[in-house]
Order: sequence, then structure tokens, then C-alpha cells
Amino acid sequence: MILLIESGSSKTEWRYIATPHEAYQRFHSLGINPYYQTPEEIEVSQKDVLTQLSKLAVEEIYYYGTGITDDSKRAIISNWLSPNFPDAKIIQVDNDLIAAARSLCGDDSGIACILGTGSNSGFFNGKAITEQIPPLGFWLGDEGSGGFLGKQLILAYLHHELPNDLRDLFIKRFGELNRLEILSRAYQGEYPNRWFAGFSKFLFDHRKHPYCYQMIEHAFQEFIRLYVSKYSEVETQKIHFTGSVAFYYSDILKQVLRKNRYHVGNISESPMAGLTLYHKSKRWPE
Repeated sequence: MILLIESGSSKTEWRYIATPHEAYQRFHSLGINPYYQTPEEIEVSQKDVLTQLSKLAVEEIYYYGTGITDDSKRAIISNWLSPNFPDAKIIQVDNDLIAAARSLCGDDSGIACILGTGSNSGFFNGKAITEQIPPLGFWLGDEGSGGFLGKQLILAYLHHELPNDLRDLFIKRFGELNRLEILSRAYQGEYPNRWFAGFSKFLFDHRKHPYCYQMIEHAFQEFIRLYVSKYSEVETQKIHFTGSVAFYYSDILKQVLRKNRYHVGNISESPMAGLTLYHKSKRWPE
């Protein structure tokens, strides 16, 4: 009776596994980030899904999420889960990079990368992350992510660098955005990375346009240059990706990897499918 929780900044996926052979139950809720949210805010945002889960017997909980930067953030999640699931004998809290590594690599080694609302990466030796080029977050980093792509698009709009045909399409879709409104959302609004990431779908819809294609390609190249290329075993290891951006832009991502002569590994939209296989194999080994 396992409960898997995988949370990003935008959404949380819950998966309940009662036996190795029965179909699992899926639940969805808003994103959780203890780096920005208080325990009270987390509780309120997850109230509906907790009500649904309260009827299930849960013995083991494995939580993976963004914002788990140290033991204090890990404690926020553990202390929130404990009273909601009093019968759970195991509550394990890890960050989203461990989720990506276990999902993509299983028990093998490899370079695990996340390209979703944000971005991250690390070398996984089959048991733990042993090497990491630290990410710098939305304002200073997140290259290759949805937040980064949206931010680059908005900057091009504000600087009047979008080609006329794209600018017309942008305004038709979003209206004429006001500079002060954008600055307010960027510096005073909640979760600016989510807001900017919402614009990245425009690039996806117009990715065949040379300007959009180059913007996407450049974002992936920067992620590889600043992070992936610096891992000591990058020449021999497969490079795996999970996250909505990696999945939906996989054709461009693969081309960039091959241009850099790197080995393309698994690319998934979400870590949850791989995590399900990983934890089922640990809980019910064949």
C-alpha cells in the first residue's frame, strides 16, 4: 500500500499502489514548493486531494518534489504528511532530481536532467546523485526550462525583437501586454516562473518558425553548455530527460544533443511512470 507523490512548481501527481497487480489510482492537485510555501499554505492547497486519499490505507509514502533544498524543507513536508497519514510506517522525502534519476535510470548510472517549469541535472551512479552542477533558479538560471523560454519570449516582445508576423500572432493570442503589468507579475506576483512558463506554449505552437526554433535551440544549447557538458563522465554516459518541455520539444532536444555528440537516453513527460516501476520492484521484487 504505497503512495507516491511527485510535485513540481505547477502540479502534483499522486499515485496509490495497493498490490503489484492491481491497477493504481491517480490523483492530481496544485504544485507544492516548501521553499516558497508555508505548511499552512500547503495544507490549504492540497485539501481536496487529501480528502479523497483519507479513505485509503497507506503504509509507505515516497514524496519527491521541487524546493527540497535541505533538511529544513524536507521536515516541512514530513511534518505535513505525518498527521494526514497517521498509519504510514515509512515517509521518505527526496527532491525532484532523485525522482528523475530513479525514474529514468532505475539502478543504472546516467546523467538525469529535468526540463519542465524549471531545470536541473545531476550524475546518478545507480544509487545516489554523486555529482551535480548546481542550478541557479528562475532569475539566475533555469536555462532550457519552460520558465526560461517564456521569459526569453517576453523579453523579445518587450524589446520589439519579434518578427512582425510573430508579434501579430502574439498580440492576437495574449493581447498587447503592458510593460508595468509584466514587471508587476515578474517581481511582485506569486510564482513568476509559472506565469512565464505559460508563454512557452506559444513557442511550441510556432516552433517551425525560424525565430522560434532558434530561440528553443539556443535555450537547450545553453542548458547543455552550462550544466551537462561539465559532468566528468558526459562522454560515456547516456543523458536522460524528464519534464514537459523535454518531452514536447524532444525532436529539437535530440538534435542539439547529437550536434554535441552526446548519447541520448530516455525522455519522459513525467517521472511518475518510471517511479512506479522502481518502487514496485523494490516493494515486490520478482
